Amino acid sequence: MRILFFRHGDPDYVIDGLTDKGKVEAELLSAQIKSFGIDEAYVSPLGRARATADYSLKELGMEAKVLDWLQEFPAHFDANIADPETRNAYKNELKTGEDGLFEKRIVWDMMPSYYAGHPELFDVNGWRESEIARTSDIVPVYDHIIECFDEFLKEQGYERDGNIYKVNEGNEKVLGFFCHFGITCVLLSRLWNVSPFVTLQFLAMAPTSLTEIVTEEREKGIAIFRTLRIGDITHLTMGKEEPSFSARFCERFENEDERH
Repeated sequence: MRILFFRHGDPDYVIDGLTDKGKVEAELLSAQIKSFGIDEAYVSPLGRARATADYSLKELGMEAKVLDWLQEFPAHFDANIADPETRNAYKNELKTGEDGLFEKRIVWDMMPSYYAGHPELFDVNGWRESEIARTSDIVPVYDHIIECFDEFLKEQGYERDGNIYKVNEGNEKVLGFFCHFGITCVLLSRLWNVSPFVTLQFLAMAPTSLTEIVTEEREKGIAIFRTLRIGDITHLTMGKEEPSFSARFCERFENEDERH
C-alpha cells in the first residue's frame, strides 16, 4: 500500500483558504495528479486543504472522504501554567489578550535555543513527560490522532503490533491524503517510531509538496512503512513556479523578508 501526503497550497490563514499563489500551486499539482494512480482520496476538513484538493479531484473525477483527524495538528501550549524557562520556548511568539492572560500557542512552534537544551523532547517516550507536555494538551491530542490513524490502517489490512504492523490483508492501493505539514509530521512520527518533535522540528514540506510512504513486507505478515520521498515539488519545478516560503523560516536572521 502506498500513502501520498499532499500539503495544501500557499495558505491564507485569515480566510482558511489559498492565496493567489496557492491556487497556482494547486493547479500545477492537479496537472500531474493522474500520474500517481490514486485509488482513494481523503481530505482534511479545513478550507485550505479542501481548496487544494478540489483542483486534483476534478482532474481525477473523484470525491474525497473528509477525515476530521487529518486537520492541522491542533495541540496548544498554555504559557499561563508554565514557568518562565518553559515560556522561553516561545519567547518570540507569546502574546497577551485583553484579559492580560497569555494566548495559547501552537505547541510545536518553538525556539531552537529551548529544544537544544531539552533532549527529552526528542526521546521516543521522554517527550511525554516533558514540561512542554505538562503545559500543553499535546499528549492527549497526539494519542487521539495516532489512534485514529492506526484504526484507519487496520481497516486497510495493516494492524499495529508494537513497532511494526501485522499484515492481515495486504494491498497495493494508492491513497491520497490532502492535508497539512504538522499532521503529516505527526503521522510520520508514528510510522517511524520516533518523538513527534523530531519530525516537526527538522522537516520542511513546501505547500502542495508530496511526501510518499509505502509498505514494505520483507517477512510474510510483517510490514513497516518506508519513506520514499519528502516534500517533493517536481510539479512546481516543471511549472517554473517558485515554492512558497511558508514551509520554513528565514535562512539568515538578517533576511527580514523571509520572516513570518
